[in-house]
Formats: sequence, C-alpha cells, structure tokens
Amino acid sequence: MEINVLLRKYFGYDSFRPNQKEIIQNVISGNDTLVLMPTGGGKSICYQIPALAMEGTAIIVSPLISLMKDQVETLKANGIEAAALNSENNSEADTLIRRKCIAGDMKLLYISPEKLLTEIPYLLSHIHLSLFAIDEAHCISHWGHDFRPEYTQLGLLRERFPQIPIMALTATADRITRHDIITQLHLQNVREFISSFDRPNLSLSVKRNFQAKEKTNFILNFIKARPYDAGIIYCLSRKTTEKVATTLRAKGIKAMPYHAGLTNQERSLAQEQFKNDELQVVCATIAFGMGIDKSNVRWVIHYNMPKSIESFYQEIGRAGRDGAPADTVLFYSMADIIQLTEFAKSSGQQEVNMDKLKQMQQYAESNVCRRRILLNYFNEQMDHNCDNCDVCQNPPQRFDGTRYVQMALSAMKRTEEQARLSTIVEILRGMNSSTVTKKEYNKLKTFGVGREVSVQDWNDYLLQMMQMGFFDIVYNEGRRAQVTPQGEDVLFGRRTAELCVIDRSIKEESKQRKPRLTLEIPTITIPGLPPTIGIEDPKLFEALRQLRRLCAEEEGFPPYIVFSDKVLHTLATQKPTTIEQFGFIPGVGEHKRQKYGKRFVELIQKFV
Repeated sequence: MEINVLLRKYFGYDSFRPNQKEIIQNVISGNDTLVLMPTGGGKSICYQIPALAMEGTAIIVSPLISLMKDQVETLKANGIEAAALNSENNSEADTLIRRKCIAGDMKLLYISPEKLLTEIPYLLSHIHLSLFAIDEAHCISHWGHDFRPEYTQLGLLRERFPQIPIMALTATADRITRHDIITQLHLQNVREFISSFDRPNLSLSVKRNFQAKEKTNFILNFIKARPYDAGIIYCLSRKTTEKVATTLRAKGIKAMPYHAGLTNQERSLAQEQFKNDELQVVCATIAFGMGIDKSNVRWVIHYNMPKSIESFYQEIGRAGRDGAPADTVLFYSMADIIQLTEFAKSSGQQEVNMDKLKQMQQYAESNVCRRRILLNYFNEQMDHNCDNCDVCQNPPQRFDGTRYVQMALSAMKRTEEQARLSTIVEILRGMNSSTVTKKEYNKLKTFGVGREVSVQDWNDYLLQMMQMGFFDIVYNEGRRAQVTPQGEDVLFGRRTAELCVIDRSIKEESKQRKPRLTLEIPTITIPGLPPTIGIEDPKLFEALRQLRRLCAEEEGFPPYIVFSDKVLHTLATQKPTTIEQFGFIPGVGEHKRQKYGKRFVELIQKFV
C-alpha cells in the first residue's frame, strides 16, 4: 500500500509534514537514517508508516514504560496492531505478544533498551524484522543532555542484524551529539534529516526577577484565564514542585507534584490523571514529560530557568503538540543563575555545561525576537520577527541608567569587592542588616545612596548590569561581586549605560485572556460538494470535548487519543453533518470514522 494511502487510512491526513515523506522513503529503501525533529514535529509517523508499509515487525526502542504505553494506545486507537514488552507485563501477556510477533501479526513492538538486549538471542532472532527505530537517541551520547548508560550497548544491533535498517530519532541534538549517535550505533551510509525547529503555534514569554509571591499571583491569574486548559509547571527542585502544587490546590485548582522522590504509585497516579484530563496542572521536575505524548497540553511554565536551551526547548515542546496555539512562560532570576552556575561548575563537564547555561541565559535576557534566538541555536535562521513572543509584542523601553550603575559598582569597590549581591542591595538601600553592621559597611559613602529604588528593582538592575558584563560573580570565593574593566569604564565616567524600564504592571496576568494566535482551520474538500468554511462555535467545541471524554472513559483511553484538540476545533468550525464529511476532517482515519463518526455527527447536527 502506498505511503500516502497509509497516512490517510490510519492517521487521517492527506499530506506529510516537511521531511516526513523523504525520511519514510529512505527507511523503506533499507537505509540507515538519523532524524532530528522538534518535539511535536511528527517523529513517530516517520517510523510508524514504514512499519506499516514493510513486511515484518518494527522494533521501537523507547526509554520509558509510560511513553511506550502512550504510543501503543494511540496506535491501537487508529486500528494498528502494536504492543510493548516491559516490566509491567505479566508472563502471560509477554507470551501472547511473543507469539503474535513470531506469527507476523505484530507491526510495531515497543521495548526498553535493557529488555532489548535480553531478547536479542531469543525473540529477535526468531521473528521477521522490518526495522529498528531508536527513539530519544540523544540518550546514547555523553554530549547529549540526557545521557543513559544502557543506550551505549545498542551498537550490538548492527553487529547481530547487519541487514536491518536502523533509524535514530531525537528532538534535540547538536552537531557533536549527532556524530556521536552515528558512531555509537554503527550507522552505515546514514542520511541525516534535520527539520525546522520553528514551532510557530507556541507563544514565548519571559518574566524577569519575580519574587515567589509575584510568581504565585501571576500563575493563579494565568490559570484562571484558562480554566479548561491543561498545563505543566517545571521547577528546579522537588521541594518547589510540592510547594507550588499545594498553593494551587488551596485555590481550588486540581494540581499534583511529580518528581523522582515520589513512589512509583504516586507518579503513576499523577500521570494517569493528567492524561485523562482529571488533573489540570502537573508541577514537575524536568524528569516529567519524557513519558507522555499528551497532545492537548495548552501551556508550559518554567518556574525556574532550565540549565540549557536543549532542555528548555524539549520541555516547552510538550505544549501544543497537536498544532493548536499554546503558551509558554519562563521565569528567571539572579538566584537561578547562581544556583545553575554552581551545578555546572561542579559537574563532570564544566566547560560544556557552562557554555550551555550561558546560551540559555542569553535567551532569557534577550531584547530581540526570542524565536530567532532559539532557531539560531539550532543553526536555523529566520529573516523576520515572529510577532508571537513578548519582545516582539512589547519591545522593551530603555533609559539612561548610568547613575544607578555607578551607585552599584561604587558599592562593590568600597567593599573591596568582597560582598555578595544581596549585601550590595542592603548597602544601596541603607539597610542595617547583620552583615552590613558586622562589616561596618554602614559607614561607607554609598550607604543608603539608592534608597529611593526598591529592593526588587535593585535586583532587576543588577541582573541587567551582570548580563551587560559590568561585574562578575566569583563563585569559588563566596559568590562575591567583582567589577570588570567594562564596569570600570562606566564607574569612572568613560562611558554611559542604558537599563531597561521595569514595568511592574506586567507582573500579573490579566484576568482577561490575552489573544492567542488564531488556529488556522483548513477547508474541507469533498468530491461533488463545495468547500465548507465557517466560524468556530465555542459551545459546540465544549460539547465535543464532553463527548470525547465520554468515549475515552468507555474505552479506557486518555481523551486526546480519541481526538486531539485541533480535530475538535476543526469539527466545531467546519460542522460536518454526514459521516462522509466527518471522514474528511484532518486527523480522522478510517478506523476512527467508523468507530466515532455516528456519535459525533449526531451531536453536530443538533447544533447546526
């Protein structure tokens, strides 16, 4: 069966996304393939279509049980025979799966790298294999952001099965990591496919130097403006995830923490409830996200700054996987930078991790289009601004801040560059703290010179000064602040310095939902009928959401596996009133048309 026919039949789409068709044809031709495609970009189609088109069973190596379960449920919902071999199965389930594979009745078998190695001499040597797909392939590289030792033995596949094509797929890998993946997997005559990293449906926003209370107020208003939208809040520590989740629950928001310190049962409960739309918010450490393909996550908030752009991009990629508009917000502060710098300096790869952190910091502190910064990091250039980030929508205003910079740098010099930034603020504000009085900093000429500026604003100005290179923090000497030569130029009047205006009015999200990008709904072309276009009916959309949830509960699937939000938006706009028209909606394959068409069409007819 042709690959375009398979795409329409099983997945309900008439055309492939960029690079997908070429990747699929390369695999079907029996060639090794390296795929670099952003989260939500459509990587799974790149091995699922070849698995359907080729004879035999495709082996999909995946790092997490929950991710395997998600993928298998999605495939089964589309009428595709798939299963997973993992530790959650009992011996009877494993036996049935093995028999199906040996009989040639299994198209895709998901398996962990550890389990794969034990199955090589037995199951894999007795079944007809079509291909190996190594998902999250960056895990094989020490240079990647999520190295896993068990991945390093996957080079055995080429030795034991030299004729079977191998695919390596990842969402984030720089040039060094890609080369390492090819070397470790022993890929031969490999063809690399690098897709665009632009996710135009994601809005990008950064909030600088928010205090804990300000973050809480912003998040509460943000969620209140999105009462039906699911989201993830990423935090740097386990303690913070629990604190944020507790705060949200106290305000009536269904939220749970997710981190490695919880029991397997607690994590599974949070994940299942989130997948099934029973939980609106998960407050998680960065471990969360890799094991879930939930397509209707509508927003991601980073409570703290991540350690690298790779991590950040993969995490925000959890939002808007269905292509519908989604929001992302990054909080960052001086405290985040100090903590992450200490982590990087104490790591085994100090130089690499410091470089990655610096690039993440530059993104957060940028005064130019944030999307262009992100794409440039992945060696992709955009010749225009995106108009969907905070910098494009609200360009920062500046003022001559030379006087404030001189105040701060003078205070540093007068403490003989031995004070931390918190102490510098206390000196500028004229605060008789224990450190100030003990060191007799209250006798300095700069004591109290900046008392008209609030503590919050001084912290913000200091962060700007640091990003402009006017001082450094000496981490291995008690985090003391040290003036740089560039800073001395400002301090001694040889140059001026501009600072960004601090607008406290943006510290809280408006209770009125700010406009998002408009979801582009394609017209339906049905032979013999004129194209249908229309305006989305929000009441119909909500009714469709309720019907989707009912169908999901009946079958034990998460709602997004029945249909994505984007499919529901299209239905609420196009309003198909026959099962034939329903089958032409993008994302509705033959299996789902037969399974759900009657119920959804009858509901739409009531509204029309």
